[in-house]
Amino acid sequence: MTLIDNKVLIHNRAKCLICGDVLESLHVHDFKVCSCGNISVDGGLQYIKRSAKILDKIQDLCVYKYL
Repeated sequence: MTLIDNKVLIHNRAKCLICGDVLESLHVHDFKVCSCGNISVDGGLQYIKRSAKILDKIQDLCVYKYL
């Protein structure tokens, strides 16, 4: 788990606002792509990485535990 500003990442998730897929990266090299190919997530609980063809069509759904 990674500590970011007094919070720990517990779910690395994002939603594609085009196809509606919700992606979650579960471990470091768990690279996932939505069904329409617009967004991807990666990094598991170690880091947050996002890619998108259309940047305003991605919704961050990360969940944190605050310390």
